Amino acid sequence: YMPIVQFNLMTGRSVETKRQLMKEVTETVSRVLEVPPEKVRILIHEMQENDFAVAGTTFGEMREGTPQNVLGK
Repeated sequence: YMPIVQFNLMTGRSVETKRQLMKEVTETVSRVLEVPPEKVRILIHEMQENDFAVAGTTFGEMREGTPQNVLGK
C-alpha cells in the first residue's frame, strides 16, 4: 500500500521547515505502518490567510484583530 498524507497549511513557512516536516512524517508513517519510506507520499497544500475561515471570519481578519475574532476572544 502507498500511504498518502496531506497537510493544509497557511503560507509563510520556509522550505526548510516543510522539508523537515516531510522527512519526519515519512519516518513515522513508515515505522508505524510498516511500509518502506519510498511508498510514503506527502502533499502540502498552502492557503493564503483569506482562503480559510472559522465561523465566517477569515484567518486574515483574525490576525488583524477585528471584532469578529473567534480565536482568543
